[in-house]
Amino acid sequence: MMKGNRNRSSEVFIIIFLIFIESISLQAQSLLESKEHLFTQPLSYTAYQTDDSIKIDGIAHEHSWQTASWSSYFTDIEGNIKPRPTFQTRFKMLWDNSYLYLYAEMEEPHLWGTLTNHDDIVYNNNDFEVFIDPDGDTHQYYEIEVNILKTIFDLYMNKPYRNGGKPYIRWDAANLKTGVSMNGTLNKPDDTDKSWSLEMAIPFSALSKEKKTPIPQNNTVWRMNFSRVQWDLEIKDDQYERKKDSNNKLLPEHNWVWSEQGVINMHFPERWGYIIFSSQTNPDDQKKFTMPFAESVKQYLWLIYYRQKDYFAEHQHFATNLEALGFWSDKIKIENQSCSITLNASEKDFASTLFCEKKNEHWQLNQEGLITKVK
Repeated sequence: MMKGNRNRSSEVFIIIFLIFIESISLQAQSLLESKEHLFTQPLSYTAYQTDDSIKIDGIAHEHSWQTASWSSYFTDIEGNIKPRPTFQTRFKMLWDNSYLYLYAEMEEPHLWGTLTNHDDIVYNNNDFEVFIDPDGDTHQYYEIEVNILKTIFDLYMNKPYRNGGKPYIRWDAANLKTGVSMNGTLNKPDDTDKSWSLEMAIPFSALSKEKKTPIPQNNTVWRMNFSRVQWDLEIKDDQYERKKDSNNKLLPEHNWVWSEQGVINMHFPERWGYIIFSSQTNPDDQKKFTMPFAESVKQYLWLIYYRQKDYFAEHQHFATNLEALGFWSDKIKIENQSCSITLNASEKDFASTLFCEKKNEHWQLNQEGLITKVK
């Protein structure tokens, strides 16, 4: 009789345990519902150190460029839910103690460019764009756009547009070097071109914050992404023009990126890829990138952030407890580490903090999307 009771107790325990596991799975699914596109894994690229003297001419003939690895080909900014780009784009990167080097190669049957003045709105032409956040806090980051005529549009963002950020266009990437090479003829609609290439040397000194220059060391990780804006063209009076619809409105541009954003907005810095700096020279292949534990922690904070923004849009104030955001508990497991979440909120602001005891780390994210490590 006792043996039967023990077996029945075991069966009941197993059923309860399975229900508990299923409830955790359902919670995770419900939390991510409608947000899955914002939690795909960002890409990574390892930039190796060079001892070459790099001539910025758009050709990339140096030995270091020949051995550097190519990135993956660009995809649509929204990822796989949209068709793959019509023309291929890829890049390589190198670095030394003074510069971050970039070489990008773009298929293009119609080489076209019209904007020639510094800080013209370059994305009104076909262009290549670089986004840089050295410390990964999603604030105080940089954007550099270049068209085929080497016209530069560079700006500094104190924070993303979604958080009230404003572009500081007067910022210039001082001593930036650019070079362009064309495989075809510029602004000649009666032939078919092949491609254009862009080479850049971005000075680390131009990315200084609070008089501190972010010079990488071995295994330093930056958040970066790259975008190619591409317009559909038509020919009128023997000239290229951006194509319009039947109502004479410009067709929307194509946005092709290295690491998918999941949303048509480059100003979600938390969605950018990871650039790993290696002091190794002349590499044979890309190092495998292991996601830092802190990046797994931040994903939960970003989930709270997105949920809070949705909650505010519906209720005109932020939620003051985790349950209202779909979290059933303030205790979670991250890579087998026990962690706890704290939410402090008022009607107009909030700060969520995640603490993992074994790692002894506190990370905090506020209503402006600023993520910081709390000491």
